[in-house]
Amino acid sequence: MIPVLRHKIFRPGAAPTMADTYNNLVIIGGGHAASQLCASLVEGGWPGRITLVSEEDSLPYHRPPLSKAYLKAPATDAQLLRPESAYTGIEVLLQTRATHIDPAQRTVSLTDGRALPYDAVVLATGARVRRVPGLPGTLDNLHYLRTRDDARRLRTALADAGSVTVLGGGFIGLEIAATAAHLGKPVTVFEMADRLLSRAVSPEISGHVAEVLRQAGVTLQIASGPLQFEQDGRRFTGLVHQGQHHAIDLAVAGIGATPEVALAQAAGLDCDNGIVVDSQMRSSDRRIFALGDCVSFPYLRWGQRLRLESVQNANDQARTLAGVLLGQNTPPYAALPWFWSDLGLLRLQIAGLAPPHTQTQRVHRPGARADSFSVLHFDQGKLVCVESINAPADHIAARKLLEKGQLPGASILADPAVPLKAHC
Repeated sequence: MIPVLRHKIFRPGAAPTMADTYNNLVIIGGGHAASQLCASLVEGGWPGRITLVSEEDSLPYHRPPLSKAYLKAPATDAQLLRPESAYTGIEVLLQTRATHIDPAQRTVSLTDGRALPYDAVVLATGARVRRVPGLPGTLDNLHYLRTRDDARRLRTALADAGSVTVLGGGFIGLEIAATAAHLGKPVTVFEMADRLLSRAVSPEISGHVAEVLRQAGVTLQIASGPLQFEQDGRRFTGLVHQGQHHAIDLAVAGIGATPEVALAQAAGLDCDNGIVVDSQMRSSDRRIFALGDCVSFPYLRWGQRLRLESVQNANDQARTLAGVLLGQNTPPYAALPWFWSDLGLLRLQIAGLAPPHTQTQRVHRPGARADSFSVLHFDQGKLVCVESINAPADHIAARKLLEKGQLPGASILADPAVPLKAHC
């Protein structure tokens, strides 16, 4: 969910010609982007063959609930994004990993020894969790969360945990912290930065989130600085924070993610904080495309490159790529980014991206609940981003407004007596 900017000039692989045909398509990945691409291609009447290669043991499922509702409900399973019938006509290879792409031979090698031929291949490989430096990844009571299996193990461990320690004050870490507190567990969060969600939200939102978590019983150690870790065999037993010892029963690390680019790099594709693609999801090889969390793409609203980790971005890029593969007159990718997170009873929604040093205005609507407000971001007087706390109407209206080319001035938009939807 956090944008990472890059300023690299990209020269994509030669655009497809009339001689290029994409009848045999291989999609590598089993997340939101891959599922949406399959659906969009089927809806668009894709005439050729599609093979979906996924390391997971099930069809693509909803991932955001894994850090929230899934952990609270021991009898439920992850909800599929689409029913099995949605993949009719698509060859789905589960528990299968792509090990190599050969652009010269146009084949994808699999763990079962097969080599799939392709006319086009799509990398929807997502991102992998960042491991805690200085700690082995096999400690019994240290958990990371990325997949349904990760969430299942964490859910089981939470049931018996006496206390929970969270390393990292980003979205995943805080969502898990709020969920664990809801389950009645004593929770401590360690964040090295000087505020929570420092790379994703404004200081005002950070401060409000911190206060809500404290009221829920979560202990926050912000600006914690370097930590010293202790372990005994296969257990993470404690850490030292500013000279104070903190015992650990169950630990969860949420310190970010890195794009999964190993296949792309081995295939010789340009990579720079993700697989480098153009505004139609084309990599430096004209027959290899990529989308979702694993790509660095040109953000046309700023004229810069960035990488986004969000469901919205994955789905919208998949729709763009489907149009390209179907031979439609597809415009460059320019979808408005938007995000959301549930932290206990707090719902945070963000429309747009705020460049550094915007002017902000906090707005509380008359008659709205006391814990509802929005922070409007203005860049040279123009609305560029809206962060909303428990204010879904503001969020929906902000998305519509930010899609428009002409907007009222800051003083008009920030008038609390006039709902944002009145300007749509």
